[in-house]
Amino acid sequence: MKLSKEQATKFQKLGIHTFCELALCIPSSYEDYRLQEKIIPHQNQLIDATVESLFRGPNSIQITFFAHNFGHNVTGVLFRPKPYMMHQYSVGSRDYYFGMIECKMGSCSMSMPKKITTIGAITPKYKCRLRSDVMLRFVQKNLTVDVLMQEGLSEKIAEELLTFHFPNEEIKDLKALPEKSLYALKYTELFLYMKQLSEKRRYFEPIKSLKKTYTAWFSTLPFTLTKEQINAIDDIKSDFAKEVAAKRMVVGDVGSGKTMVILAAAFMMAKHRSVLMAPTTILANQLFEEAEKFLPNLHVILVTNKTKKIDLSGYDFIIGTHALLYRELPQVALVMVDEQHRFGTQQRNMLEKLVSEGKKKPHYLQFSATPIPRTQAMIETAHIDVSLITSTPFTKDITSSVIHKDDFKELLTHMKREIAKQNQVLIVYPLVEQSEAIAYQSIDEARGYWEKNFENVFVTHGKDKDKEQVLLDFREKGSLLIATTVVEVGISLPRLTTVVIVGAERLGLSTLHQLRGRVSRTGLKGYCYLYTNQEKLQRLEAFVKTTSGFDIANLDLKFRKSGDLLKGVNQSGSQFQWVDLAEDASVVEEVKANLE
Repeated sequence: MKLSKEQATKFQKLGIHTFCELALCIPSSYEDYRLQEKIIPHQNQLIDATVESLFRGPNSIQITFFAHNFGHNVTGVLFRPKPYMMHQYSVGSRDYYFGMIECKMGSCSMSMPKKITTIGAITPKYKCRLRSDVMLRFVQKNLTVDVLMQEGLSEKIAEELLTFHFPNEEIKDLKALPEKSLYALKYTELFLYMKQLSEKRRYFEPIKSLKKTYTAWFSTLPFTLTKEQINAIDDIKSDFAKEVAAKRMVVGDVGSGKTMVILAAAFMMAKHRSVLMAPTTILANQLFEEAEKFLPNLHVILVTNKTKKIDLSGYDFIIGTHALLYRELPQVALVMVDEQHRFGTQQRNMLEKLVSEGKKKPHYLQFSATPIPRTQAMIETAHIDVSLITSTPFTKDITSSVIHKDDFKELLTHMKREIAKQNQVLIVYPLVEQSEAIAYQSIDEARGYWEKNFENVFVTHGKDKDKEQVLLDFREKGSLLIATTVVEVGISLPRLTTVVIVGAERLGLSTLHQLRGRVSRTGLKGYCYLYTNQEKLQRLEAFVKTTSGFDIANLDLKFRKSGDLLKGVNQSGSQFQWVDLAEDASVVEEVKANLE
């Protein structure tokens, strides 16, 4: 719809682009300019009144009104009156006045009465970048059911939204709205958001489109894939057959078997080269080893900063770190990014551009081990296709508990018992160096104690240049690893059975879940201890009772709100005013169905 010059100017001032967004700019309050015959104390009311007398004090004006609608006098008081107010009240004049009525000892007063010219209606008051009266006239002139329906809303939703701007009854509490009013606000907010996401999506012709099955490869595996792994692979298989380049995100919990989905994608794309970028050398190396083991017929290469510059065109599957961004890459039909959240948007786009061919694009798959709430996944599908892997190939047996200072002796006994079984223990500290702002020890303060009381202690953190080598050495010969959250994602530690997280209340639930996911990777009995100085933390108590990453993501939503999916900012506050992603899955589903 083409906007007039006035509409475009007002939209710009309000920071909006559509009439649906204008409808969501609901009033902050209402003033009831209808005449009542009974006084309602402690409320703003309208009086039809004649001015009987005026008294001017040093800082106030006292006015005696005869209120015809009530049949008796009301005393009006203006504090610190402005000069223009003096001329609004003259003895003998009859007008309409509006203000807060109070009654004491049989007499009634009205503080700061203001003269009203338009009566008989409930008038919305707006708090926005336009003056309230200007906004009111703009809304009354432009907002109609037809206009909202032209932008895609149903008649029912449009009519409900207009009740906020053209009310028949005063809406006294905007925090306790009727269900249908709240639903209309939530629906419209999600409708606008998902429509905007879908408009951001771009469709490109693929470099290669092919129909290939994976059953031959599937039969060579020494284990059976889970139903959800197969569903994700089927999604990718149908993506590859389309005349549009795939853009899919595969989200799976820690240990859900995303690696096999990656390998299945490379297998199906064989003869047309694939490239996979991983965030660390350790992770890239692990994926390379798995590819060599389960894709024996493919020519696979690992590319890191240490790899010599060679011609990569002779390889079917190129696996590497961000070092890939600085190599000359051959034409590639499939780009995959593992742990996609560990790379910046620019890095991910750079890899895709490097291997694009004119207007044709490679199929693009992203993999994430940070589970997202199902409602968020449904919203994301407006922008990118999403496959969820919510189950794991085997059930992990991990006991989680919140511990305090009093439990330290017991914790030491447990650690020694696990190490005696040739198992490994990880302790995660919040900081590397001492800080007065945090009431927990840092790695520097604590390491002396652990090195004195335990053998084969390894220490690393984010700023440690040798962290990847330390983790590899620890995997082979370590007993105890002292680290920061640098170990959250990445290296597989088959003998790790215990993780102790110091100052656990300082971390998000998703990070705690990632750290817990480091243990019990090979079916061993696992333990996760959340050490805190604080008593009874509802968030941590809820965490220890929950094992699924997707349920953790929902808990995280309830405790932190959702962050901004569209702009990728605002990670711990909600970009929605009305929608609660933890509760409103049904509204998301309805909007999604109506947009398709």
